[in-house]
Amino acid sequence: MSALSQSTIWMLVRKLGGTVREKKRAAETLAELCDGNPDIRAAIAAASIPALVQLLGSRSQADVQERAAGALMNLADENAVNIAAAGAIPPLEQLLGSGSPAGVQESAAGALRSLAWNAENTVTIAAAGAIPPLVKLLGPDSSADVFIATGALVMLTQDAENTVTIAAAGAIPLLVQLLADTSLGVPAKAASVLMNLAVNAENAVTIAAAGAIPPLVQLLGPGTSPEVQSEAAGTLAKLADNAENVVTIAAPGAIAPLMKLLRRGSAAGVKAKAAEALWSLAWNAENAVMIAAAGAISPLVKLLGPSSSAGVHFNATGALVVLTPDTENTVTIAAAGAIPLLVQLLADTSLGVPANAAQALMNLAVNAENAVTIAAASAIPPLVQLLASTSPHVQQSAAGASRSLADNAENKVTIATAGAIPDLVQLLGAWL
Repeated sequence: MSALSQSTIWMLVRKLGGTVREKKRAAETLAELCDGNPDIRAAIAAASIPALVQLLGSRSQADVQERAAGALMNLADENAVNIAAAGAIPPLEQLLGSGSPAGVQESAAGALRSLAWNAENTVTIAAAGAIPPLVKLLGPDSSADVFIATGALVMLTQDAENTVTIAAAGAIPLLVQLLADTSLGVPAKAASVLMNLAVNAENAVTIAAAGAIPPLVQLLGPGTSPEVQSEAAGTLAKLADNAENVVTIAAPGAIAPLMKLLRRGSAAGVKAKAAEALWSLAWNAENAVMIAAAGAISPLVKLLGPSSSAGVHFNATGALVVLTPDTENTVTIAAAGAIPLLVQLLADTSLGVPANAAQALMNLAVNAENAVTIAAASAIPPLVQLLASTSPHVQQSAAGASRSLADNAENKVTIATAGAIPDLVQLLGAWL
């Protein structure tokens, strides 16, 4: 950074203590400079954070507060800890109140959203009482940009305690209404907040009771963006962890659009969330039949290929694990070419993928022909290797697959020859 740039920054920082006009212009210019060179941004942070925080106070005029909050928002990506330590969070919370103009509320919400990328800050923001005023910004009486407020809530819902507080503040019905909002990005953010809230079991019930499922299913359609489709599918996946919701979600026709999202042309993130939703829905036996009847098995199997991401592999194998207990599905899944792809995934290093692949093979091997095909695809050596995994879940899945394959006489010999017996004996001693 040039000496001129450094001197310019110090001049602007000094003007933060000048007249109202100078404060406004200086804060605005600093905010704009923060979008540029990282070295300049670092110099601005080092010189200006305490002064910018001071301008958030009640003695400043609204337009000065707005621009100071905007500058802090732009600085927060790399300086969230320092900004919080300078005492920014309490005055930002105050600026969310109904007494502030919409522009000030938006800048304050944006700054809190950026600060909330830091996990400790999410706790501090909630403790400062920011959640109720943020939720109020979602309501019809607010003229503030709901995109910014929902973005802040997306970050705050990463904390488990905050999910309870946000729901108690009345966010759920407001977020459900925003699923039908026509503003760019708002439905996706609203769905993302609901997805995070639905991790809490009570919230999942409340979200469904608030009528969220039909609009979420509608957002899966071709007229919405990949981001919206991904967030809607992810929310339905979380809601489907509830036994009643899993039936309700299938009833308005979620399975067909979810299956379409698995196909070529959908973004990887969309495919991953769609597979996750089908995985959750398939735990219900009737849904599993409907999912197979809708033709979802073939696209799920295609997702096992090498071009898919780790997240897609995890959710697609998980869906197949739940679909394979059905006798007819074991034939259909094998016929779709799943076995060699699942065998390849036994050597995958992504968390959860080898265990899911082994479980799917275990269920497929109940079919005698499949057991022969699985062995012929060279599944036994990698399954035996997985018996020595450090993950108990992987060990159990590999042992289960080996047990199913061992119903075949030739496979018994192959499994023993591959060295499975010592590992199985050791696992038996550990499990007893």
